[in-house]
Amino acid sequence: MTAPDSFMENDKQTDHFDAESNKDLWSIFKIMGEFVDGYDKLFRVGPCISVYGSARLKPGNKYYEQAVKTAEMITENGFGVITGGGPGIMEAGNRGAHNKNGKSVGLGIELPMEQGVNNYVHPKYEINFKYFFVRKVMFVKYAQGFIVFPGGFGTLDELFETLTLIQTEKIKKIPIVLVGKEFWSGLVDWLERILVEQGFISSEDMDLFYLTDDHEDAVKYVCDFYKKQKPEPNFSY
Repeated sequence: MTAPDSFMENDKQTDHFDAESNKDLWSIFKIMGEFVDGYDKLFRVGPCISVYGSARLKPGNKYYEQAVKTAEMITENGFGVITGGGPGIMEAGNRGAHNKNGKSVGLGIELPMEQGVNNYVHPKYEINFKYFFVRKVMFVKYAQGFIVFPGGFGTLDELFETLTLIQTEKIKKIPIVLVGKEFWSGLVDWLERILVEQGFISSEDMDLFYLTDDHEDAVKYVCDFYKKQKPEPNFSY
């Protein structure tokens, strides 16, 4: 390659780098826009409890029906309900809030296999996100408690991220309830038998969540927590 050719090749590489750099810089503004929109809308909603779990469970499934009843009770106790806005347990949570004319919030995410939020999200409280991490910040910041039903990777991701933020004192302790002993007991046993006994977490960390089979007990646990303190947004990250 001659000297002029090498300069031209370097120019091409520089142009490519500049294009990619500009693309990254513009993505920052998109991310900022999602944060601003989310903060603005959710701050106006007021205290909410998040109900989440598998997107694959259908009406008639025992956990779906429990989630509906849970959200109804949450609404009757003065809280709004936040979900991921999708099907399954998310739909059940929004459905319960809708049934009682409560605040039904859906934080949707752009995914190839999902088409918008479910029909029980109130249009006033619908927010859609492109970035998972922005959406998770919104959950942690504006949900004053989490009632978690059986689910897959996404459910476990959100659960353990919230537990980590509380454990590391990035946010204040908030109530986290796992509903479904049959589903969760194997995980809880593993946490105690492996993580606690081998020193990866402390025994006190097991108190960061509460396990129950009863949706009424789940809602009572959350409401009792807030008899002692005022619900307010968390400051995470």
